[in-house]
Amino acid sequence: MKTVRLDQIEKSLVTIDGASKAWRQLALGRADGAPTVSFRVFTLEPGGHTPYHTHAAEHMNYIIEGAGCLVDEKGTEHPVQAGDFAFVAPNEKHQYRNKGPALFKMICAVPKEYE
Repeated sequence: MKTVRLDQIEKSLVTIDGASKAWRQLALGRADGAPTVSFRVFTLEPGGHTPYHTHAAEHMNYIIEGAGCLVDEKGTEHPVQAGDFAFVAPNEKHQYRNKGPALFKMICAVPKEYE
């Protein structure tokens, strides 16, 4: 068993092409003994976004702070805000964007191989 506070987890800048003003924290994962799922937390500064990308595994997201949008394969923006859940299917092109004036934070649950 393990517990950890978000403010105690190292934060690193997302340097993948197409990302802007995005930070990542690995809350729980393989190093903690998690056999299948990892929890990551992404923080997007105002105007920031994740890359517009695809991958073979699903994402399960929970917005914990702020407001923004989830962009789908057609470029349509789906508004999301604190308290919302979002599911991104495998191989579905997507991007998160911070559309508000404050930080946008979300938990991202993925298979541990996608840490």
